[in-house]
Amino acid sequence: MTVSSKQSGSQLQLAAPSNLNRRQLLGSSAAVFAGMFAAGTSAPLTADESVARDIGGQHKIASVKTFLLRHQLKRPFGASVSVPLDTTREILLVKIETDTGLTGWGETAPVYAVQGTIDEHLAPQLIGQNPLEYRRLWRKLWGANFGNALAVGALDIAINDVRGKILNLPIAELFGGRHRDRVPAYASAMNYVEGIEPEERCSSETKELVKRGFRAIKMRIGRYPVAREAKVAASVREAAGPDVLLMADGNAAYTMESAVRMGTALHELDFEAFEEPMPQSPRYAAYEELRRRLPLSLAAGEAVDSRIAAKDLIDRKAMDIIQPDISLCGGISEALFIAEMAALSGIRCIPHCWGADVLIAATVQLLAVMPDPHWGFPTDTPLLELDQSENPWRDGLAKGAFPLIDGGIDVPRKPGLGIEVDEDFVKQFVVKPS
Repeated sequence: MTVSSKQSGSQLQLAAPSNLNRRQLLGSSAAVFAGMFAAGTSAPLTADESVARDIGGQHKIASVKTFLLRHQLKRPFGASVSVPLDTTREILLVKIETDTGLTGWGETAPVYAVQGTIDEHLAPQLIGQNPLEYRRLWRKLWGANFGNALAVGALDIAINDVRGKILNLPIAELFGGRHRDRVPAYASAMNYVEGIEPEERCSSETKELVKRGFRAIKMRIGRYPVAREAKVAASVREAAGPDVLLMADGNAAYTMESAVRMGTALHELDFEAFEEPMPQSPRYAAYEELRRRLPLSLAAGEAVDSRIAAKDLIDRKAMDIIQPDISLCGGISEALFIAEMAALSGIRCIPHCWGADVLIAATVQLLAVMPDPHWGFPTDTPLLELDQSENPWRDGLAKGAFPLIDGGIDVPRKPGLGIEVDEDFVKQFVVKPS
């Protein structure tokens, strides 16, 4: 769906004569502002608004389009709780276009009526707005949607992509500059696949991932009893060798007791973390107790939908590693805010990322600006999650954008997200409205 307008905005600029000194300039500016108030005009622009209108006043959002993409899987797969296994895969893309032809792309999961929320409620509020007035637009988006963080997340990514292109800066530079030019990545792999037992698949898949250059891998567990899955995890450790960082994702398939038993087995195999073994709703109940009882790090938080929800988890010390997802928690600035809050409590942040090239690009930019969690040698640098399941939109929407180099992904230096989305490729998967 498309929402568009031909509206154009005015531009306000306050210029000072070049021959004024600093004191004269301040005095003349004060006089001008006083005159504006006396004349009954509105308050003067803030510095950010003035700069935005001066630099990018000619850029206005002209259209907001959403694209629901669907792919029929060659072989059903899923996590421990995927009953039955998934037969299709979907994502929702958002495209923002300015009246000068610049475009920005965003991505989210197509659940919770997110497409309708964007098309009917949020897109009309963006038409005619200046994408450089980012904080004002961010507040506008949150204020009228009853907390649909997925809708805000997609639009936030797209707005940042656009404003980066307007200013000719990568998103990392928009948020203060990068700490690193390459982010380490881990393979998010070993889903349950129809017709293949995990004993047949996990060891060989691990060897292939290590051969490709991954130095960190996450496997899926939880579909079968602890004793069986512990043996599979042992085969993964043997295949990976001692130097590869391993993690396991329980996908909410465990009780407290079974999670502790599985976590103990993983700890003995030198796994780094156990992700979300118990159900997340409501509010990651009892996770603080699970954290206390587990002998290895507990990762959680991919389902948080705002800084408020994240603060609750952080205050409760409900995990060792928090995992905000840009597309699910409300966007890049929200995820960065969550990471900074977590750091104040000694909690690491490794963002969740399970999507297409747009979300990967946004997460790479986020990771570039996230500092290491301490001042010493960077052994705990935040990692990029790279989904390795059947996914036509990973390395398809922006083909070749994210080659794995020495176990990491280079941060793009092109403006915005740093990628070019292939719209012809997008059209191959678009679900037409009924």
